[in-house]
Amino acid sequence: MAGDDSPPSSVRYPEWQNEYQAALLELDRQKLAERVTAAEEAIYKRLQVIAESGDHEAERQAIEDALEAIRVLMRDKLNFPDWEKA
Repeated sequence: MAGDDSPPSSVRYPEWQNEYQAALLELDRQKLAERVTAAEEAIYKRLQVIAESGDHEAERQAIEDALEAIRVLMRDKLNFPDWEKA
């Protein structure tokens, strides 16, 4: 669009993706734990909102991918145990 200088947004689901991206970009370990918690809360709140609807499959897949990335972040950066390995 001509005259529009705003950068294209890479956030398709702002209800939770802003918190998620903040967690991915956080370098301070103490703040990272807080950001991970905030991201998880935002994701689970969004899941409650879309739970009854069948037309959010792309967002559900994005949430599944985000939760996997958060699990890896918690394991690798915050030394949480990997609950998939028992």
